[in-house]
Amino acid sequence: MLPVEVEGLQTQLTNGELSAEQFFGLLVSMFEFETAKEYLRTVMHNIRILMTETVWGNRYREVYGDLVVRYQEFYCEEVDHEENIERYDWREGFENDRVSFDDVKEGMDEDLEQFDQKFLETVDNFLDDGGCLEEETDLAFNLSLNEVSNSTQSTGKSNPTSSRRKKKKKPTKDAPVILWFRRDLRIHDNPALITACDLNKPVIPVFIWSEAEEGPLAAGGATKVWLEQALVILKQTMRDRYESDLVLRCTDNSEKELMEIVKETGAKDVVWTALYEPQLLDRDDRLERTLGSVGVRVHIEHSYLLHRPGQVSVAGVGARGIGSVTHFMECCKQNSGDKIGNPVEPPQCVTRPEVWPRSCEVGQLGLYRKPRRKDGSSVDWAKGIRENWIFGEDGGYANLRRFLSENVDKYEGESSRADQPWTAVISPYLHWGELSPRLVLHEAFVGKIAAKFRRKLAWRDLSYWLLSIFPRMDREPIRPPFKHQKWNNDRSLLKRWQKGSTGFPLVDAAMRQLWAMGWMNNYMRHVVASFLMSYLRFSWVDGYSWFQDTLLDADVAINAMMWQNGGFSGLDQWNFVMHPVDAAATCDPKGDFVRQWVPELSSLPDKFMHQPWKCPPAVLRRNKVELGVNYPNRCIINLDIEREKSLQEVVEVRRKNGKGYIDPQHGRDMAPIPLRLLGLKSNGTKDILMVPLITRKEFIYKTGRPDSEDNPYNPVLKGYVGRERDEEVKRTNKVDFTASTMLEFTARKERLDRINGVEEKEDRPSGSFGGRGRGKSNIGTQRRSKTHDQFTKV
Repeated sequence: MLPVEVEGLQTQLTNGELSAEQFFGLLVSMFEFETAKEYLRTVMHNIRILMTETVWGNRYREVYGDLVVRYQEFYCEEVDHEENIERYDWREGFENDRVSFDDVKEGMDEDLEQFDQKFLETVDNFLDDGGCLEEETDLAFNLSLNEVSNSTQSTGKSNPTSSRRKKKKKPTKDAPVILWFRRDLRIHDNPALITACDLNKPVIPVFIWSEAEEGPLAAGGATKVWLEQALVILKQTMRDRYESDLVLRCTDNSEKELMEIVKETGAKDVVWTALYEPQLLDRDDRLERTLGSVGVRVHIEHSYLLHRPGQVSVAGVGARGIGSVTHFMECCKQNSGDKIGNPVEPPQCVTRPEVWPRSCEVGQLGLYRKPRRKDGSSVDWAKGIRENWIFGEDGGYANLRRFLSENVDKYEGESSRADQPWTAVISPYLHWGELSPRLVLHEAFVGKIAAKFRRKLAWRDLSYWLLSIFPRMDREPIRPPFKHQKWNNDRSLLKRWQKGSTGFPLVDAAMRQLWAMGWMNNYMRHVVASFLMSYLRFSWVDGYSWFQDTLLDADVAINAMMWQNGGFSGLDQWNFVMHPVDAAATCDPKGDFVRQWVPELSSLPDKFMHQPWKCPPAVLRRNKVELGVNYPNRCIINLDIEREKSLQEVVEVRRKNGKGYIDPQHGRDMAPIPLRLLGLKSNGTKDILMVPLITRKEFIYKTGRPDSEDNPYNPVLKGYVGRERDEEVKRTNKVDFTASTMLEFTARKERLDRINGVEEKEDRPSGSFGGRGRGKSNIGTQRRSKTHDQFTKV
């Protein structure tokens, strides 16, 4: 009998989506030698039945023949073409009956016991470096392509048309519409703006800032700097393009403030774009009920994500593997929600109200406050942020188009490079809604080359789905045993990491870049996070809190998900650890990134750039580098010892607190999740599902062998150590290709010249160097160079 994953491959093979070569390669790489052999025989038997018992059997003959040849060559034995193997239906039985917990699928009476290894396998490499798994790339491409509708249907209740919209009739003196801007600060592809205008009434755009409701971590210093600039640009855009305005209010209670605006203006309709943080979602639900009770209609659009968390379900996929982006994309594929649709053009006009409600200035919102020194002078810490960014949706779109036209091919291969501008740098624009994810998705359809880039949008949606399941994800570990995890409490050491003075140049460069411009690329975020949690042994909460305050794209859902994954307590434990020195081979091979952000080391040779402690004293003096004076000494000396301590602390937590949360058969962590949050219906006997989680291999190994000194699953990555070799091979191949092309062109020209009778014959001397002629060679009598003096002989 075949497991589900082989059944899926078999379907792709028979549908022509996989060649026999691809199918064979996947099968023998996924299973042990004898197991793959058994499954291959079963698949060949099934195809033989299709070939002999169906009217369209001829289409399978070539596939069957290819599989037979590959089977005989690989296993060195003949195929029994008369072998009778029991036919297999995956709905009737499952191979892995040793699993001690059940899965649930909607519409099935009994629990399934199939253990889906596809989603539970940890990945030994950092997939963001050098591309993602081929199956994930294909899934990301096909999923996005299938979801995008060719119609102009919007993602919300409205159905806006394109710029060819019919002209509106002049409105009568109707009650105005309140358009509540939140994290959709744009006019392009904004369904809420379109809906408000389609009501054919005066529109009052409003932005209400309530830091108390956003929360201190959600409203970090850097994000408020961005918000201030974004509001200035949006307000100016509404004035320049529509002769409208943007009403600004600051309050501790958005519900009360919005109700006052409704009362002041007499509005009968309120439009907003949905947000998905649990506390904001609850607030919006209360507000919708309150407005409805006084006769005000509420119109809610959904454009902040591609997939609404409430529409995601594990039905048909299973809960095992939850937390991985592959599992999430499969859930979206099997349980599709609203169509994503096409981006919509801005409205042609926005009708002004006769009377505007009161409004404050952007500066009065209190978003950016300059700290003051003791002498009374202020510190403009956001100066670097303002100098490095072009705010507004035009700046975001320019970054996106530049990336897609110039760097997307490089990103697909090496998105990790910190020393190259090969990333899109659009995350802050997405966070505040200056770019819609739908617009990014459509612009990114430049072929399969952008599949990895598009997959980042799935990560974003995944984080909000997980936040809806675990609403305290930003404060508490998802894996219950890790609530007892021991962490470092040395605040002075934490401050060195925050300020970029750890003595490890790659880490320091990334942290200084973060402070200066509020951003760093994804790979560098992994590097500094691994260093904080796996080497300095600080809690993921410390890293999450700092990122929330300093990142321009600080997002509660995304940051909490990634920091928990890196801090061992998330659903998708990282099966890799970034080495603070060796990682430079991948992201900064020549040290240019460090030179930019750690200028005190800029003159050091490349080989010492990421480890100045190995530089000879004479070289340090010559380059005016004095460790411990103008550049700090390392905060830790032995990296291996510190990481081993981190590993032992995790093992101790699992051994002491893992009872009931670790599967005794496979050693994986488990977490209880309510069925309703997974989009499943209760079967009447249980409402909680114990779900097996992706668990790092070394944790499983060490938990079962705490006294073992070996570690066959060491996850520390050594970086792209083969870069020089690969670059030389690439260069050589390019030279060889160029040379062969030139030779081919020359030979073709000579052949055409001979055909046309215009061949140029060379005047060659006769003799041994001149071909077959028997004449005496005069090579020896001819001077090859001039005599420069009386002692020169030729």
